Amino acid sequence: MRLRHHAVAALGALALVITLPTSASAAEGQFRYTYETGEGYEAVGFLNDPRSGECISLPGADSDALPPAYAPRNLTDATATVFLGADCEGDVYYTLRPGGGASERLKVRSVVFS
Repeated sequence: MRLRHHAVAALGALALVITLPTSASAAEGQFRYTYETGEGYEAVGFLNDPRSGECISLPGADSDALPPAYAPRNLTDATATVFLGADCEGDVYYTLRPGGGASERLKVRSVVFS
C-alpha cells in the first residue's frame, strides 16, 4: 500500500512539473543593427533568437564611450522596442514591428522584445 502512495505522489509531482509554464521564451529570428567599431570601421551586429521580456544592451554600442548603433532591422517574429539609452532606459525609444526596420538616423543602444 505504501509503495502505491509513493508512486501516485511521484506521478503527481511529475505531472505538475510537466504542466508548469516556462518563463523563458524567445523571439524567433534575427535582430540586426549597424555600429562603428572602436577603430572607426562600420560593422553589423546581430542577435539570434533573442530572449523576450529582457533588456539586451547591444554589443558594440552599449557604452557611452562608443557611438550608438543605427539602422536596426527586426527580422524576428516579435515586436522590438529599441532605446537610445543603455539598459532600456530613457525617454527616447522606438517600436519596430516584426519584419520592420528603421533608417540610419535612428540611434540605439539597447532593445527589448515582447
